[in-house]
Amino acid sequence: MGAEVITVSTDTKFVHLAWQRDEKELANVKFPMGSDAGGKLARMFGVYDETAALALRGTFIINPQGKLLNAEVNYYNLGRNIDELMRKFKANLYLQKHEAQACPSKWKEDGDKTLTPSAKLVGKVYEALK
Repeated sequence: MGAEVITVSTDTKFVHLAWQRDEKELANVKFPMGSDAGGKLARMFGVYDETAALALRGTFIINPQGKLLNAEVNYYNLGRNIDELMRKFKANLYLQKHEAQACPSKWKEDGDKTLTPSAKLVGKVYEALK
């Protein structure tokens, strides 16, 4: 879909290699896994836990112009949902072409019902989606 996917963690490149080699959930992962062992990038994104010297699980969608479109931060023991991440990514692609629209929480793909934000819509989203 035209995205560049990069994972970065405070783990070393050797830990990443072990994860890719041994974790079956990552068997088909083909994108780069970067190491931020000093936490510089994690601090820049506001996900570095100074006490633990680790990064929280941050997921960021950034457009080609460098604008942050979505940010999600989870604690260490909460996994991320690729289906929800893909929903957000697809919604952002859709909204690039339809800037006056809004994708509600259950929107999944082009063709699903969108909303046109207005004062009349406030408190009436449920009805508008019926």
